[in-house]
Amino acid sequence: MATYEQSEASGVGTKLARPVELISFALLVTNLVCLFIAYVQTSDSSVPDFVTPWAAGRMALSGQAAAAYDWSSLKPLEESILGHPVNGYLGWPYPPTVFFIAVPLSLLPYTGAFVVWVFGTFIAYLVAIRAIIGDRVGYFLAASFPAVLANFIIGQNGLLSAGLIGGALMLMERQPITAGLLLGLLTYKPHLGLLFPIALFVSGRWQVFWSAGVVATVMAGASWLAFGGESWNAFLFGIGHTVRIETFADWGKLQSAFGLTRTLGGSETLAWLIQAAVALVVAGAIALLWRSKATYEIKAAGLSTGVMLVTSHLLIYDLAILAVPLAFLFRLGCERGFLVHELPGMGLACLLVLMFAFVVVPVGFIAVLVVATLVVHRALSEHRAVAIS
Repeated sequence: MATYEQSEASGVGTKLARPVELISFALLVTNLVCLFIAYVQTSDSSVPDFVTPWAAGRMALSGQAAAAYDWSSLKPLEESILGHPVNGYLGWPYPPTVFFIAVPLSLLPYTGAFVVWVFGTFIAYLVAIRAIIGDRVGYFLAASFPAVLANFIIGQNGLLSAGLIGGALMLMERQPITAGLLLGLLTYKPHLGLLFPIALFVSGRWQVFWSAGVVATVMAGASWLAFGGESWNAFLFGIGHTVRIETFADWGKLQSAFGLTRTLGGSETLAWLIQAAVALVVAGAIALLWRSKATYEIKAAGLSTGVMLVTSHLLIYDLAILAVPLAFLFRLGCERGFLVHELPGMGLACLLVLMFAFVVVPVGFIAVLVVATLVVHRALSEHRAVAIS
């Protein structure tokens, strides 16, 4: 199936096939319209998540980094910034290394910091997806992905996660040290990096492995010196508290096997058992895939999809990461031809992510499963083709 026409300029001026172009344009317009409506309808009682890193940065700047992990200390500051009470829990769950981002942002006025953060992470995301696809049309496709919307509305970090994961996977073969640097930075959300050591170990990518470890260690040490050992003690002590607090949230917001199980009425024990089973299966599949002779694009798509399946804590804004495996699959399809149902499957994944704006259920988890199915289908098709040849 022809998906785009390539010009003679070797990668410049790619023209998408009409159906793909129209669907992407429709998604982009939907993003813009929803974003406009969200900003227009913003009420005095609304609470963007970005208030948390800005407030935590302020506390760290005043020498109270450890106190940022205390909800009773952080909440009054958040309320003073917003000018109204905060309903629910907006605690600071990140390791002290993230203060290196929060503190500079807190030096700016709140609105200015919000704009810098959202557009800065958006640019990092755009660059990564464009690099994977290999043509400037990647900017258009990346901007049209529905998960971008949530990050712009509440100022979350999904675009940064997608940029780091996509950038690391894109650079891993040609610039392993730089790829490791990006993975070291990804430790700002440790649960998103659980599968990378497995993939790096079984594939023998030691330069990536060690550079990531060095970067993570240096960052941890620097944060210990800058913000005190008490901040690390508070972070480690607060992890369990944060999890307990978040159990009062709407389970439909969790885009994971755990969240789906709880949404359907399953017990917490059952949800953890199912999540653990999914994680073990995915970890084993990634180990086999990265030891195999599969095309690198398939390995990268599989790993970036698996990252989302193994964690229990995945929210709609985190699904910006889903653009990474979609980009690798799109690139492979453009180079070798799309398989039957591959493009419709990509469209279905985008539609499911978009649906979350209208129904608060784990439709994003289903979208991840759809993309995982596409990756498996592509891997098996390649394996059969090699076996026949």
